[in-house]
Amino acid sequence: MPVRYRSFKLHRRSRVLWGSLSVWKPRVVFWFGALAIGIISVAFAELADLAQHGFESLRSSGPYMFLVPLVLTPAGFMVSAYLAAVLFPNSQGSGIPQAIAARHLRDDKERSTLLSLKIALGKIVLTVLGLASGASIGREGPTVQVGASIMLAVARFGGMAQARGLILAGSAAGIAAAFNTPLAGIVFAIEEMSRTYESRANGVVLTAVILSGLAALGLAGSYNYFGEASAAPAGMRDWVLVLICGVGGGALGAGFSASAQHFGAKVRRWAQPRPLKRMVSLAGMCGLAIALIGMVSGGATYGTGYEQARAAVDGNALPMMFFVEKLGASFLSMLSGIPGGIFAPSLSVGAGFGSTIGSLLGTSITLAAILGMAGFFSGVVQAPMTAFVIILEMTGDHKAVISIMAVSMLGYVTSRILCAEPLYHGLSRIFVAAAIRNRRALDRKETAA
Repeated sequence: MPVRYRSFKLHRRSRVLWGSLSVWKPRVVFWFGALAIGIISVAFAELADLAQHGFESLRSSGPYMFLVPLVLTPAGFMVSAYLAAVLFPNSQGSGIPQAIAARHLRDDKERSTLLSLKIALGKIVLTVLGLASGASIGREGPTVQVGASIMLAVARFGGMAQARGLILAGSAAGIAAAFNTPLAGIVFAIEEMSRTYESRANGVVLTAVILSGLAALGLAGSYNYFGEASAAPAGMRDWVLVLICGVGGGALGAGFSASAQHFGAKVRRWAQPRPLKRMVSLAGMCGLAIALIGMVSGGATYGTGYEQARAAVDGNALPMMFFVEKLGASFLSMLSGIPGGIFAPSLSVGAGFGSTIGSLLGTSITLAAILGMAGFFSGVVQAPMTAFVIILEMTGDHKAVISIMAVSMLGYVTSRILCAEPLYHGLSRIFVAAAIRNRRALDRKETAA
């Protein structure tokens, strides 16, 4: 074989090999990123549970220790609000609005102000701090921002250009790993994060959900978030329950969503002259109010509300006014601006609402709690498919499929009539507007220079 031909053949083989490496590198990096989301989500869940149990142990460790939240909760809120503003800006609140906003921004630097590994670390630390202080928050929304931040970092490291699709994939993987609900992660990505079906991103989302789910499954095992439930409408009263949980839960969720957006805007205007001082002070006042609500409720409103919702799904009726108390604590936690989500507290409020209606009607508490969760959650997020799928996967109640679907749709329609702007998308506009203002300010400086 001539030397020139042999060298050309070797050169062509090296090009093929190099080309295959350039193709496989982003894929492998993406797979590791998805696995990392699952592992970090499980670790986040463990830390959140330890923080919540630590607060509860401290509160119940002596005859007068129930008074500890009067000091600990406001102090924890103030520290969290201060650190979020100074060290981890844009880590406040749920984290889902930040992920939605990042998908609407085209500049990589602007996305980095909302999604980064530093923000992800701050989100985990401050959410855990909030739960250790008795805040009525959840870790599921924050896991979305953490997952999206990891995937965006992976995109930069792996040289991948599909930032919007990868943010979508990271968000879906976060929800799937947080709740152990892979189908809900995919539906959430399509319905809530993008509000459209993007055929080019579906494979990326599916792969991320599978890999993060496998990592979470390997570490935490196979489980249903609320255990196994088996209840279905059996008579006229049960179908009346469906109607009340759908319309009533949707109205309650719309009220929460509209109030959060309305009072959130008022707080931002009020805080403008001295934002750090005023927001830290507000966080302290909200923390004190939450401590008082917790004392009135006997400690039931602190934390995620998982235990109360699980008890209702198991058929144990909750106190009649629990859902009102939990709703107030969750609203104040959100208004305070500390990092923390509303997924788990919303499910707890819905379970309490359903339990109260079920007790009044004399129906199954299990069915009432499940339907209450579907109605209220659908009313808050205005994403009926996500509400239906996530609750079905969390409870495993396949006998109530039709009734859960009906309540989710009734909750959505009622909420849309009463509140035109979905909560997460309404809040995401704040971050998009801030990015636009910063961009224009930089443009003016460059023009002046």
